[in-house]
Amino acid sequence: MSTRTKLFVGTTVSVGMVVLWSAFSNWQSADLTRFACYLIVAALASSLKVQLPGIDGTMSVNFLFILLGVMELSLPETLAIGCTATLVQSVWQIRTRPDPVKVLFNVFGMMANAAALSYVTYHWLDPRMGNEKPLLLLLAALVFFLANTLPISVVIAFTENKTPRKVWSECYFWSFPYYLVGAAAVGLVGIINRRAGWQTSLLVLPLIYWVYRSYRLYLGRLEAEKERVEIEKKHVEQIASLNMRTIEALALAIEAKDHTTHTHLQRVRTYALEIAKEIGLSPDEIEALRAAALLHDIGKLAVPEHIINKPGRLTPEEFEKMKVHPIVGAEILERVAFPYPVAPIVRAHHERWDGSGYPMGLVGEEIPIGARILSVVDCLDALASDRQYRPAVPLNQAMATVKERAGSWFDPKIVEVLQRSYIDLEQKAQTQQEGFVPSGFSKDLRVERGLAPATGFEKWTDSAQSDTDFLSSIASARQEAQAMFDLSQDLGNSLSLSETLSVLSMRLRKLIPYDSIAVFVNRNGWLLPELVSGENFRLLSSLKIRMGEGLCGWVAENCKPIINGNPQVEQGYIADPKLTPLSSALVVPLQGLNGVVGVLAMYHSAQDAFAPDHLRILLAVASKVALSVENALKYQQAESSATTDFLTGLPNARSLFVHLAQEVTRVRRMKSTLAVMVCDIDGLKKINDAFGHLEGDKLLREFSLRLKEACRGYDYVARMGGDEFVVTAPGLTPDAATEKANRLNQAAIEAGRHTCGRDVISLSVGTAFCPEDGYDVNSLLAEADRRMYSVKQVHHAQSVAGRDVLAQGAAGK
Repeated sequence: MSTRTKLFVGTTVSVGMVVLWSAFSNWQSADLTRFACYLIVAALASSLKVQLPGIDGTMSVNFLFILLGVMELSLPETLAIGCTATLVQSVWQIRTRPDPVKVLFNVFGMMANAAALSYVTYHWLDPRMGNEKPLLLLLAALVFFLANTLPISVVIAFTENKTPRKVWSECYFWSFPYYLVGAAAVGLVGIINRRAGWQTSLLVLPLIYWVYRSYRLYLGRLEAEKERVEIEKKHVEQIASLNMRTIEALALAIEAKDHTTHTHLQRVRTYALEIAKEIGLSPDEIEALRAAALLHDIGKLAVPEHIINKPGRLTPEEFEKMKVHPIVGAEILERVAFPYPVAPIVRAHHERWDGSGYPMGLVGEEIPIGARILSVVDCLDALASDRQYRPAVPLNQAMATVKERAGSWFDPKIVEVLQRSYIDLEQKAQTQQEGFVPSGFSKDLRVERGLAPATGFEKWTDSAQSDTDFLSSIASARQEAQAMFDLSQDLGNSLSLSETLSVLSMRLRKLIPYDSIAVFVNRNGWLLPELVSGENFRLLSSLKIRMGEGLCGWVAENCKPIINGNPQVEQGYIADPKLTPLSSALVVPLQGLNGVVGVLAMYHSAQDAFAPDHLRILLAVASKVALSVENALKYQQAESSATTDFLTGLPNARSLFVHLAQEVTRVRRMKSTLAVMVCDIDGLKKINDAFGHLEGDKLLREFSLRLKEACRGYDYVARMGGDEFVVTAPGLTPDAATEKANRLNQAAIEAGRHTCGRDVISLSVGTAFCPEDGYDVNSLLAEADRRMYSVKQVHHAQSVAGRDVLAQGAAGK
């Protein structure tokens, strides 16, 4: 036993002895006959014991009489029954000579303490819980179960280097239901004893035997299940061994592709296993590392041979292709039923300690320990071996390079272990002959048999253009060029923004597959959807994205594209449960002559649906699209300026006459009515004279906003010019027009208060009605204007009269 095990055993035994001495020094017994009968029956029950699964220990049903003693006897009597029964169980019919330490621990360290704790729990809670005897017994049984199983779990854990929790859950927790059943049985016996006398408790012997048989049957099933699991495990290991040998052959094929690394696998495996043993990895971890060291480059099956054997540095595109080999290798190995984790090591063997590695960017101890070991020894052997792109460096120089990268690329602890023993490991690698990697393959042979292939020889052997993939690539390139030409032609044919974008979406669908497309136009720092087509139309049409926020906002602000971004990070994105959610996005900025005019975004429901080729196509057309959008926006702005008042944003006089002519025609056709209200601001000239024209313009803008708010949604509000506004109100009656004129006057007063802080303006409103006042547009406006001036004269007269009254009042004072 280890020191901590001895200390724990000694402590618990000492506590148990103190408990027994304290109890026996105050011996109490109300009925010695009953005590003697219970003692004898408990000892007999101890002989009915069963072997516990997975450990060298037994279990009996004597706990029934311990619980019975807790309920009916004194503490010394209960302890005597428990310790005697445990002593009998420890020495009766055992296979080997009893160990005194184990006997002392069982009797004093476990039973004495467990029985005492159970007794104290029961009698301490009894007066506090009243008539809850069944619950009391269940609690006492729970305490006894824990106090009787946890100490031995701790001892086994210390001895076998396991956690106490794992030992307890595997070896003892299964028996907890039987303690509860025993508590229920003891409760029933207690009820019978109170009515018929304690002698009837001897009838519990059949129950004891029934519990014993239940244990035996249950444990028998456990043993059978254990044997079945062992057989299945052995079968799985055989299958894994077969798969391992198969993949070893594939590993040889990989090494055959890489002409300069014939001994790489053997050397890496030797280094890695010795380091794993030195740092104390578990047997499963060592076996996983053994397999991973052999198979870590199997993913190079997915890398073209010209990249693997390139005699120079890789291009960024070639490196991207090379970086897939850890993922492919892990995916291959995940299909093998290894009983230990090999795939995670292979997937992470190019990760770096500082998180700069690939493919997942793991940091520090997030990287599996096997992958950390493999990455260090893989780098050392690569530096010390001849490669296509550089000659080998001396081993000590290679080790110095690895040491420099400790803490950035590699785990410093692994590097430290390797540095201490790399010379010995190199000698062992050179002398170790495992016979795994042959010296070479038969490549320069000439086979004499075989005159011709079954389908004959190629007739035109000098033609090198027979590859169908090559022809397909040419055809695809030609189709792409034609589609790009058609798109360029179509983009210049229209100045209408909606028409331009509609043609764009139709042409791009032939080049790039997408579920939805959207063009967001930059309007005063906000990206607003100008074109949306495809699925999730409502969702994309509702987006309003601030520059710099979300996917499209980032692209617009940084002028950099994003491929396969997450559309769900867009500001305001709320997925529709009825539709397939968008999972990937391809977004490029549209840069015009005066900056970013917007972004072009394509969406797809599949993850990573867009390829670099799609991005290339989109970037090729982005400048043309941006120029077309910019021209269309300028045309739209010019068109809007011709019909919109620049100061207030309301329709101008030209737009008003067009609209009013349409409304009069509609009234004539539908035989309905129309009110034309001409509004003139009273006092605007005084504002301009007193506060300046800028303040007057501010008041006009404020009034135009309030004027629109005071009108109905289908009313038409326009600015004729200066301080004159016109409202056309379909279906408005004369009474309603009067009420509306009052509301408009109030809106003017509030606009003046908001701008100048006091009542400085009012509104004169004149209304003409169609058809009462005719169907001519000019006549309607003239009549409304005449009535407006009549109202203005009344307002002027009232204002003069008011000033005269104020003047007379001042003179009287």
